[in-house]
Amino acid sequence: MPDIQVVRIHAGEREERTTTTGTRAWELFADDADVIAARVGGQLKDLSHELADGDEVESVAIASPDGHDILRHSTAHVMAQAVQQLFPEAKLGIGPPITDGFYYDFDVPTPFVPEDLEKIETRMRKIIKEGQRFERRVTTDADALDELQDEPYKVELIGLKGGAGVEDAAEGASVEVGAGELTIYDNVNPRSKETVWSDLCRGPHLPTTKRIPAFKLMRSAAAYWRGDEKNKQLQRIYGTAWESKEALEAHLDRIAEAEKRDHRKLGRDLDLFSFPDEIGSGLPVFHPRGGVIKREMEDYVRRRHIEEGFEYVGTPHISKEHTFHLSGHLPYYADGMFPPMEFEGANYYLKAMNCPMHNLIYRSRGRSYRELPLRLFEFGHVYRYEKSGVIHGLTRVRGFAQDDSHSYVTEEQAPGEIKHLLDFVLGLLRDFGLDDFYLELSTRDDSKPDKFVGSQEQWDTATEVLRVACEESGLELVPDPGGAAFYGPKVSVQAKDAIGRTWQMSTIQYDFNQPQGFDLTYQASDGSRKQPVMIHSAKFGSIERFLGVLVEHYAGAFPPWLAPVQVQAIPVADFASDYLHDVARRMRTQGLRVEVDDSDDRMQKKIRNAQLQKVPFMLIAGNDDIEAGAVSFRYRDGRQDNGVPVDEAIARVATAVASRDQV
Repeated sequence: MPDIQVVRIHAGEREERTTTTGTRAWELFADDADVIAARVGGQLKDLSHELADGDEVESVAIASPDGHDILRHSTAHVMAQAVQQLFPEAKLGIGPPITDGFYYDFDVPTPFVPEDLEKIETRMRKIIKEGQRFERRVTTDADALDELQDEPYKVELIGLKGGAGVEDAAEGASVEVGAGELTIYDNVNPRSKETVWSDLCRGPHLPTTKRIPAFKLMRSAAAYWRGDEKNKQLQRIYGTAWESKEALEAHLDRIAEAEKRDHRKLGRDLDLFSFPDEIGSGLPVFHPRGGVIKREMEDYVRRRHIEEGFEYVGTPHISKEHTFHLSGHLPYYADGMFPPMEFEGANYYLKAMNCPMHNLIYRSRGRSYRELPLRLFEFGHVYRYEKSGVIHGLTRVRGFAQDDSHSYVTEEQAPGEIKHLLDFVLGLLRDFGLDDFYLELSTRDDSKPDKFVGSQEQWDTATEVLRVACEESGLELVPDPGGAAFYGPKVSVQAKDAIGRTWQMSTIQYDFNQPQGFDLTYQASDGSRKQPVMIHSAKFGSIERFLGVLVEHYAGAFPPWLAPVQVQAIPVADFASDYLHDVARRMRTQGLRVEVDDSDDRMQKKIRNAQLQKVPFMLIAGNDDIEAGAVSFRYRDGRQDNGVPVDEAIARVATAVASRDQV
């Protein structure tokens, strides 16, 4: 057989190799059991892929991001096979890998229950133990339609093949069909050589089911086919799979910790906020203690904006339709807006963003280059038409407040303003205890030009300005192709919380579209009229989402400056109440938030209650303390200093609040 030349890339090393025609990718990595797929010419392939002369072949380890996706997608196939063996009437939907796991949708007569998931797991272990081979088979549309005629959802997916918006048409559909050839993966019994199960799929997959080291089914839920509430409701089973049992256990531990930190639960336990059904889904209300945190956030960010040269403005919650046509949000963002209200012969919309109103403030009079940068800021309440299935506590809501700001600058000022905003954002996040982050640069998807406005030159200029500013920050920069807003590229700060989860926080967007739509101009130094560049920035993103993230980051134990109650005063008996009320009055004159527990509970229960409410400091007083003009100063973690003079105790609390440090 004739020789071929290939390049083997493994563990960061490149090696040229001479091999023979017919060599499979696995043969290059046979000495490393962690390799479960290969990237050939930049494309992910099965290890059974036959190599050609000149191929560059890079190993894909099971613990890598691509390796995780392949492992989890293969596990989804095993789960679907198990479901159809146990529930023969089940019809297959879509089963993609997702962050930290996978899911598969099924059309079944009755919803799954926890006992069903146990049975499915048991059958999956049997399939894994059999070591079934994943074998790729190219087919035609006609043959696939014939073979899958009893799978109506697969037939529908085949009809999407080659379309420009496969993923838009159905979440996860791109793992099954795409613009290329149509393929089916067969699960083949290694002993009988018979195909025991098949699924429409683009792959790649693990070589065999035995390469699935550790998995667990997590839960089932209802899900509409293709995410459309008008379609049939299917049953979705979620699962996770990892490269080792240890990695699975670590993941489950993270989930358990995340459940303890769930802001929805802590919001109830700490009496911070609620979501009354009478008001509507995704519309939170803040209780007095949650209102304290919200006010602290607002006071902080208002002061910081003013320090950074912004001017505070205010705009209404609704506007005539024409405003949003000027901004381009109609028609580009129509699906994200609530339906219009007809009034006095005109359509009014709840605003989904504040920028159109700020443009009208800019346009209210002539502007000179001497006024630029002009920076406007407000707490603007906006409303987004989110589907019920994606609403989640405070982190995904339908009504929220943005610390929304817009900088109007000359094109020459844009790079400096973006750097200024980025420094502002990072300083704010650090003040709130988030100091582990990276940047993500979202750019236009050139395959969908109808979803974006502006010329290629405008996009290139804007993207380059953002890229340079990000790189100069020294932070890691991750590309996000296709993630830009319709009017321009954006950079977002991705922050990690206390248990390593990543949250999108602040955003900065470069907009060359709206100034044109609103005909915004300024008089340049040479007397000509020029169009400014508009830069959007939201430091919190939304106050609601940011607060939800903080609840989970701190597990409800806020640093003193944010804590709803900073000090709980606890008398050992009734005789000490008046003494502690006097101490509390002194503390309140310094702006400190203090409560005195006058309940009939025993002292130890009062301490326990304060700990459950995650109050940072407790001041305990008995007869000896009163005589000495002192208190026992107790910390949230149980440490306690006895006989602390009242003035010193107040100073300790005030210093902790001023420093914004955690205790």
